[in-house]
Amino acid sequence: MISIIMGSTSDLPVMEKACQWLDEHGIDFEVNALSAHRTPAAVEQFARQAQGRGVKVIIAAAGMAAALPGVIAANTPLPVIGVPIKGMLDGLDALLSIVQMPPGIPVATVGVNAAQNAAILAAQMLALADPAVASQIEAHKQSLGAKIEKANRDLAQISYKHKVN
Repeated sequence: MISIIMGSTSDLPVMEKACQWLDEHGIDFEVNALSAHRTPAAVEQFARQAQGRGVKVIIAAAGMAAALPGVIAANTPLPVIGVPIKGMLDGLDALLSIVQMPPGIPVATVGVNAAQNAAILAAQMLALADPAVASQIEAHKQSLGAKIEKANRDLAQISYKHKVN
């Protein structure tokens, strides 16, 4: 199971992309809102108990100070994927806060607002031990190629006076 956690429900419009992707691919997940600054004891308890509840990977979204992914990573042996949320400095503040973790407390980090990539990365981690998830990943990757091939065929149909292909 994958756990998605965000600092507040204001992050849900971004994190919904992760929820949708996991749901469409039949991968179990949970969603919670806990704040590293406003509910620190609850965040610590969540992180310490996650593995015992069957969580395999945690996706943690955070903006501005972006402490949530690091606090979770400090309190669990599970892999944590940080999703920087676009805020005051177009998400650069959150991105830099998440990627600059001290030695021994890694947090994998995707691009600003890249919740879907976080879901795919988490699924790829699960796929190491779950052939059903691995086949979902493979099918998804094949569908990406098919979309580009279709787009290229569509582009070939567009006519311009000086277009040579």
